[in-house]
Amino acid sequence: MEAAASGLTLGFPHNAIIIAVGAVILDETDRVLLVKHVPQRRSFWHGKWICPGGRLQVGEAIEAGVRREVWEETHLHIRLTRPLVPFERIIHDASGVRLHVIYIDYLAEKSGGQLQPADDVGEAIWVPRGRLATLGDALHEDTRRLLELAQVLEG
Repeated sequence: MEAAASGLTLGFPHNAIIIAVGAVILDETDRVLLVKHVPQRRSFWHGKWICPGGRLQVGEAIEAGVRREVWEETHLHIRLTRPLVPFERIIHDASGVRLHVIYIDYLAEKSGGQLQPADDVGEAIWVPRGRLATLGDALHEDTRRLLELAQVLEG
């Protein structure tokens, strides 16, 4: 999957390879958690609903990274139920490859904590599975793919 960067400031060095970890999180009523980041910088993900997640740190185990990112963004504890099929996004600008993101995500269940968006997460919402498709273009295309891989996107 490839995309043009069109002048985005991504906060990463040019030609970077990023391993992004995250989770499609369900609560006890089968709703899906989505977040939207504050406009600190214009990025490929800005302004769209996405699943909680972020960059895996050097030396960090993948599952630990997923739990850390979810906690940092939402103050929720999760139980990982199954890994999703990894996929990638290659973002180009006029000078070539700008960013290569490899997504490694899990389906997860909320296991504790109270939803409280972190400073860099402006909004966090629980969306009933049946309403995910109604978000249309407000749902980031990579998130749509994750929701399909998790088999939670209806319609």
